[in-house]
Amino acid sequence: MSSLIEKAAQRLEQLRKAGAEVPTTSDLPPLPPLNTRHDAAHPRPLSSEPARPAVTSRVVELDLDVLQAAGIITPNAQRSPTADQFRVLKRPLLANATGKGAVPVRNGNRIMVTSSMPGEGKTFTAVNLAMSIAMELDHTVLLVDADVSRPSVMKTLGLPSGPGLMDLLMGEQLEMSEALLRTNIDKLSLLPSGRPHARATELLASDAMSALVEEMGRRYPERVIVFDSPPLLMTTESRVLATHMGQIVVVVQAGHTQRAQVRQALETIESCPIKLMVLNQVHKEDKSSYGYGYGYSAAPSSASA
Repeated sequence: MSSLIEKAAQRLEQLRKAGAEVPTTSDLPPLPPLNTRHDAAHPRPLSSEPARPAVTSRVVELDLDVLQAAGIITPNAQRSPTADQFRVLKRPLLANATGKGAVPVRNGNRIMVTSSMPGEGKTFTAVNLAMSIAMELDHTVLLVDADVSRPSVMKTLGLPSGPGLMDLLMGEQLEMSEALLRTNIDKLSLLPSGRPHARATELLASDAMSALVEEMGRRYPERVIVFDSPPLLMTTESRVLATHMGQIVVVVQAGHTQRAQVRQALETIESCPIKLMVLNQVHKEDKSSYGYGYGYSAAPSSASA
């Protein structure tokens, strides 16, 4: 290398002596500025701002003994008629949710539980259905309190209310993980209704709701989402919510709900492909087995489940 440099210097000197113009260093154009791009050769200086810690869902403790005494299914409880009836109810719902039903069901893992009128047992049914699904080996379940006008899921479970569905839809500085509640039942999570809002119907019909429901299902493919909805004939929120669903369970109180009310309620959710009707509070003739009774059937206008 040194010999090449020496030869080049000698050649330049010969050119000068011969009268040729040889540029000096002062005649050379300035060098471009150094590339300040932060790459492997130029690491970025450490930021002085602390990184935001990852947000995890809060864990809440369900009093399983109190819930069992109130008629709610719990994982470790002894076998009961109510638990068996919900096993029967969830089977076609899970088949549709996993694409194993008679026909493919779009958004089959989104299940709305509702009724024609208040007081028919829809929240009781939604909670027990979610509890029963949480006992499955291959599924997790998210129970959403979507009865934003009269939320009752948290009260039924003996938990305080908090931020939830409405807060997420209103664009509050709230992440999904901050609103979700994990429970001491491994496969059961909860989403409270959140703060009441005068424009709840519009929020449920918004693009934000569509995006939120998509996110709920996309995070965990094996997750089944159960929505406790307002009664169909009392508010418009439930009809709007139904447009996001793949399956709807309509709870009918035995000996109380009028047939015309049931027919009118079903007409409001015609767009949903699968509608199951559950007959609640059936009085069995055998008094030793008296209690809540459940059966299911496909609504006349729905596909076979």
